[in-house]
Amino acid sequence: MKIDGGCHCSAITYRAEIDPENVLICHCSDCQTLSGSAYRTVAFAKDGSFELLSGTLKTYIKIADSGNQRAQTFCPECGSPIYSGSPGDNPKNVGIRVGSCRQRDELRPKKQYWCGSAQDWSDNISALPKFQVP
Repeated sequence: MKIDGGCHCSAITYRAEIDPENVLICHCSDCQTLSGSAYRTVAFAKDGSFELLSGTLKTYIKIADSGNQRAQTFCPECGSPIYSGSPGDNPKNVGIRVGSCRQRDELRPKKQYWCGSAQDWSDNISALPKFQVP
């Protein structure tokens, strides 16, 4: 599936190809902190398909407890997360942040990871009252 997207301020735009069956939710504490939310939703780009169309990404290298490095990219203007991947100019294993995709409504997660770190309340938010704010 071809997708496209960008940051909140439109300085960054991109396109990529993903497998919609490989969309996931990550509940790890790093994703919670880096997203500012209870979890992060990720769609993995097919190898070599991510193409930055406009702007220049800012990169933060996150070092895991294992010592592995993961580049966290975001817009330097508005701070919108765009993807994580291996460090370097041609990243591998690019995990696109679904919130930055124009097609996000079509990208239903198929699995969840690091569920032991999940916020207890995140299991069932469907019971919460719903409002449409103007």
